[in-house]
Amino acid sequence: MRTVAEPCRINSAGARRVRTSDAPKIAGGEQMQSPNRLNRREVLIGAGAGALVGMPTVLRAQTPQVMKIGTSTINDVQHEWMTIYARTLEASSKGAIKVELYPASQLGAAPRMIEGTQFGTVQAFVGPPEFLSGVDNRYSVLGAPGLFRDMDHANSVLQSAPVRQAILALGSNKGLRGVGLFMYGPASFNFRVPVNRLKEFEGKKVRVFASAIQTEPLRKLNATAVPMALSEVLPALQQGTLDGVMSVLPVFTALRFYDAAKHLLETDHAAVTVVSVVSKVWYDKLPKDLQAAVDEAGRHADREIYPWAVDALAKSRQTWTSNGGTLARLSAEEHAQLMKILHPVGADVTAKNTGEKVLFDLLAKAAAGPT
Repeated sequence: MRTVAEPCRINSAGARRVRTSDAPKIAGGEQMQSPNRLNRREVLIGAGAGALVGMPTVLRAQTPQVMKIGTSTINDVQHEWMTIYARTLEASSKGAIKVELYPASQLGAAPRMIEGTQFGTVQAFVGPPEFLSGVDNRYSVLGAPGLFRDMDHANSVLQSAPVRQAILALGSNKGLRGVGLFMYGPASFNFRVPVNRLKEFEGKKVRVFASAIQTEPLRKLNATAVPMALSEVLPALQQGTLDGVMSVLPVFTALRFYDAAKHLLETDHAAVTVVSVVSKVWYDKLPKDLQAAVDEAGRHADREIYPWAVDALAKSRQTWTSNGGTLARLSAEEHAQLMKILHPVGADVTAKNTGEKVLFDLLAKAAAGPT
């Protein structure tokens, strides 16, 4: 497994570039010999070619499957999940799958990575489920306000069998196979100027994910929701075309948002979750044993990432304040008012679509049960 730090290693088709300097050379520096000449090595290869027929395990060991995994962030929970996943999969596949990690949107913005995963030029994408709402609107239901009490509660619900099975099944008819579902952290707002009361949301332009469950809460707070790719957010904050962004604290620290917007309001009104999907085009071509390894590596990474995510949230608070950022919370009275305003959003939005309502009801039932 390796994290690729240079996006130029991937061409527009998603394949690794081959340099002419990598071709075998002969005397005089030429990189190609006459097609009419055969050396001893070629003769031996040709004579033994028939012996390789019917030996897929040998061929698989010699030419491992390359699995490119992309995400929008770096040095955060998503990136760490990818690292755990890669380590686990390479070990369980005994090197038959070689994983390459592409954080920080090196494979393009989220829509391009998702499209590449659907068509098989990218083997996997890791990101908030709201990024996948263009594939299936049901992905966005996980972001409904008020579903979870806290991080432990959210993690317990996400890892319950009915919820995990339902979420990972989404996208199966659109070229995607879910392999991971995990908690990132509680939602919060990052602003260019202090916002410590609900009335101070009025008129603010706030970046959110492109889903009704995220845009509707801003409308209820008399603010303007602005869906935008994560790679465009920091410049927009710096230029003042955005007043703030709704996300999760470790993202703000990992991408150094404190350089442009120092004021954080921790509202904990919803959970920021992450799904990991692999390309069905790629997955369906794998032998059964490698398919099982791909799935099991996701389950293992989901379990292992949660303590890391909890620790990352605590460290992010320290990082934020040590770099001049401020942390604030609403008063108890105003937070109760916020939740009264936002809690109906999930039920109201999903009532318009049967599939979304079924999933929302499943989540609500799991969240209300003994977890």
